[in-house]
Amino acid sequence: MATESSDKDNAVRQEDALQPEMVTVEIAGKPFRVPAGITLMKSLWYTGHDVTRGAGCLGGFCGACATYYRTKDDPKVKTCLACSRAVEDGMSFSFAPPFPARKATYDLNQIQDHKQALFELYPEAPLCRNCNACTEACPQNIDVREGVWKAVFGDFQAVSETFMDCVMCGLCAPVCIADIAPSLVAVYASRAYGVREMAKPPGLFDRIKAIEEGQYHDDWNRVLRMTDEELQEIGEC
Repeated sequence: MATESSDKDNAVRQEDALQPEMVTVEIAGKPFRVPAGITLMKSLWYTGHDVTRGAGCLGGFCGACATYYRTKDDPKVKTCLACSRAVEDGMSFSFAPPFPARKATYDLNQIQDHKQALFELYPEAPLCRNCNACTEACPQNIDVREGVWKAVFGDFQAVSETFMDCVMCGLCAPVCIADIAPSLVAVYASRAYGVREMAKPPGLFDRIKAIEEGQYHDDWNRVLRMTDEELQEIGEC
């Protein structure tokens, strides 16, 4: 009887060991129990939330899952990407709604002075108050404030380099007291730098001309006729 009881106890312990550790999180104001260690995005699916907006690449590259969160006993609200932040016991979070930032439209080929045009397209840019809220809100740890000032002073190359890791989540815009959308300012500065300032790779225009003349037309049609298996074989070469 003692052996039988011991076997049952071992079985119970083994079964308990297979059960995931659970933590309590608050999603949009309601408490849920979810497995420890999963991402915020996975916790939404685990709890049955129908995520039709805000789920993108799931790899931290698209910025679609911008999220506000607060950890237990910490009053400060922080930001993250739901696909790359793990849940913590007592955490509270919700998706950040799309922010209606004004996006300027422009044709770089029609702009004569691309640096001066910044002030016409985004006149709020030089109104930065140096509060640094944008930098604190960035889940990619970009020095957003510094990037905005680099744009204002015309150092578009530095802007392009500073915002290299920007995923356009837009979390910097709603916290700006000057109504600047830093990510959109950075996009313009980076595009202008690429078109007007950055040195072009050797042979780039020769290759573009060859494509326009149809030198690769037959090769392209051959690729379009390939099966998935043939394409995969080429990709592995």
